[in-house]
Amino acid sequence: MPIKDDTIAVLKQFDTGNKFSYLPVLPKASVLVPLFVKDGELHTLMTLRSKQLRTSAGEVCFPGGKRDPSDRDDVQTALREAEEEIGLPPDHVQVVCKLFPIINKSGLLVTPVVGFIDESFCPSPNPAEVSAVFTVPLDFFTSEKDHFASHSAAGMIGPLHSFYFVDPDTGSQYHIWGLTAVVVILVAALALRKKPEFDVGFDFEDPLSFFQQILHQRISKL
Repeated sequence: MPIKDDTIAVLKQFDTGNKFSYLPVLPKASVLVPLFVKDGELHTLMTLRSKQLRTSAGEVCFPGGKRDPSDRDDVQTALREAEEEIGLPPDHVQVVCKLFPIINKSGLLVTPVVGFIDESFCPSPNPAEVSAVFTVPLDFFTSEKDHFASHSAAGMIGPLHSFYFVDPDTGSQYHIWGLTAVVVILVAALALRKKPEFDVGFDFEDPLSFFQQILHQRISKL
């Protein structure tokens, strides 16, 4: 089976659907985790937020943002934000699944949406929001080589993960950490069916139950 079809079949098993519709009304956001196949390997696309932004300025993240009142659901939020930020047309994304929502440090309920894009996609970053777009092989996030961990920060799950990635095309170094690191480790481990070489801080065998428990603990403290 081609790698893309195989990955889609694996990730669909973790689609949360409406499992979290019972949650109390919290401010919502979504991120799009774009995957593509290059040279027979899975890669993902990430962005560097503009330094002019009020929140998380200059940080690496996935395309995404807060739910707009006109958005039908989490998927539409992720697709709309990706189009606004990097010029990715929604109909050029093959949405695969929604993963379990995670409450971020600001109290937003963030839902990762995983989708496949074409390897040939050429981003058009909106300079008001994005200062760089780069791609990373997914297995980079299962390797211990460029991974660092420190004790948990306020509101974070398990260890605070950090990666330092040097883009071979530009020589730029990117620091990938926090919630973005948690999401990409999770997607890499599930998509590649590969346990990371480091302690992930969550149950690799049953991530849904683990994240659900963490979610309930955070909500009970709100």
